[in-house]
Amino acid sequence: MLRRTKIIATLGPATDDPKILDKMIQAGLNVVRLNFSHGTTESHQRRLDLVRERAELNGRPIGVILDLQGPKIRIEKFVDGKITLNEDDKFTLDATLPSDEGSQERVGITYKQLPKDVQCGDTLLLDDGRICLDVKEVVETQIHCKVIIGGVLSNHKGINRQGGGLSAAALTHKDRVDIVTAAEMQVDYVAISFPRSADDIHEARKLLQAAGGKCSIIAKIERAEALKNHEEIIKASDAIMIARGDLGVEIGDANLPPTQKLLTKSARNLNKIVITATQMMESMIENAIPTRAEVSDVANAVFDGTDAVMLSAETAVGKHPHRAIKAMDRVCLEAEKQPMIRISKHRLDTKFGHIDEAVAMASMYAANHLNITAIAALTESGATALWMSRINSSLPIFALSSHADTRSKVTLFRGVYPIEFNEITEIDDTAQANQLMVNEILKLGAASEGDLIIITKGDLKGISGGTNSMKIVCVGKSLV
Repeated sequence: MLRRTKIIATLGPATDDPKILDKMIQAGLNVVRLNFSHGTTESHQRRLDLVRERAELNGRPIGVILDLQGPKIRIEKFVDGKITLNEDDKFTLDATLPSDEGSQERVGITYKQLPKDVQCGDTLLLDDGRICLDVKEVVETQIHCKVIIGGVLSNHKGINRQGGGLSAAALTHKDRVDIVTAAEMQVDYVAISFPRSADDIHEARKLLQAAGGKCSIIAKIERAEALKNHEEIIKASDAIMIARGDLGVEIGDANLPPTQKLLTKSARNLNKIVITATQMMESMIENAIPTRAEVSDVANAVFDGTDAVMLSAETAVGKHPHRAIKAMDRVCLEAEKQPMIRISKHRLDTKFGHIDEAVAMASMYAANHLNITAIAALTESGATALWMSRINSSLPIFALSSHADTRSKVTLFRGVYPIEFNEITEIDDTAQANQLMVNEILKLGAASEGDLIIITKGDLKGISGGTNSMKIVCVGKSLV
């Protein structure tokens, strides 16, 4: 059984060994994430080169996401590295304090505009909400607080305002430089951190295009205010990532599950990719097996229709990178066996805007109501395969393409499997072209004689968006 839900793993020190990376690929890795919040451009380039080398040696296409850092809203450093705050302690966030002079009473902040964004009565959450501060007074550059929930606070922990509302721009100077790097690296996706509106996505796309990049754009939904504009952000993007860390802190943990379901449904309804991320198997940073709660979390994301589930520190710095992927793989496979996620009523009452879109929808309707074994979609850009992947089904969709960038991009699409396919570019005979596509499916062992296969392709080769025909063929019979 082919796993439909894709697995993303973050690269880091724990994945630098080629043998470990081989194990991760063999365990079912589909896409890697380069987290530009850490490391240098040179270290990321080395990891990217290694991934591409090992992917080729293992015969597996691996997609690449470059994840921008976004605005750093963090505390600075303590003289002793960390402090312990107790309930009712007084504590000050000071925008003018030198970066390495934090003490038991105060600490510097990276975002110097923070005192202008908060007021008396606001709640500030530090270190993913582990520390809770009540703002009592703002005096010029100083935010005077009372500790509501205490604990150990160490260097560079993040700061969130409960309910959102911080004014930091989504794209920093570093992000703009890294967008150019993304174009040079020819990654498949660029993830934009902390967008507030569709304008942030449009700006990133213009910068990317100006740099000559062809990457698709992922909007990371992690600000409370982004939820007010989530449909516009989704429409402006190619994919979204439900970044549950900062989002959960800003909207509250109890609001996170229904919000996750809303965002997943909205993205799929708008024909966009959705990634579920953050703490999916966090216990596996140390442990060789996940908790039962983590297993349920991953399975529920699959039930909701996520395209991909993501590992962060579990693979970047964890002790068991390939085991974390194996665990996700078996949970996703079991979840995908459930009949409830093979039924689709998606877009039954919707008009289609493109011919290739209509062909894709017709193919999936036929596939789900006929004894079809597999779908072979000849594609230039991957658009037909994307539309097909929005429909719930248990059938594999093979995206046959001569373009390496298209094959890498579709590694993120639920239920879509990229296949290198160059032969048809020189073929004008329809029956011969159909036979070549069927032969490719047979080579994969995905069908046998007597099985029904759906083929989609365009009359004009090399034209993006040109898919205009669907054919149902019986393996072993004439394909004229």
